[in-house]
Amino acid sequence: VQLVESGGGLVQAGGSLRLSCAATESISNFKSMAWYRQAPGKQRDLVAGITSEGRPVYTDPVKGRFTISRDNAKNTMYLQMNSLKPKDTAVYYCNADKGPLTDYWGQGTQVTVSS
Repeated sequence: VQLVESGGGLVQAGGSLRLSCAATESISNFKSMAWYRQAPGKQRDLVAGITSEGRPVYTDPVKGRFTISRDNAKNTMYLQMNSLKPKDTAVYYCNADKGPLTDYWGQGTQVTVSS
């Protein structure tokens, strides 16, 4: 399984970006999918997740600003990021959970928010 992220870039504070995570197999096979991010010198943290039934979960820093979604027909997960802040600057990673001890990661996409 390969996961390929895209959509990162440089944006001013208050702006928006939409990240995509395309999988090389049907995402219906995954129990859940999620977005994580890692800022320089910090650990990788969960941003948002979505179950196979489409139920989203958000962490407090992004609630009300980010929206996670999935399109099973396109085998793609998305993260719509609005009202971006400089502290959202990080490398964003896509994760897919296929079961116990079986999960996959993308290569990451850089998001930089300037003040």
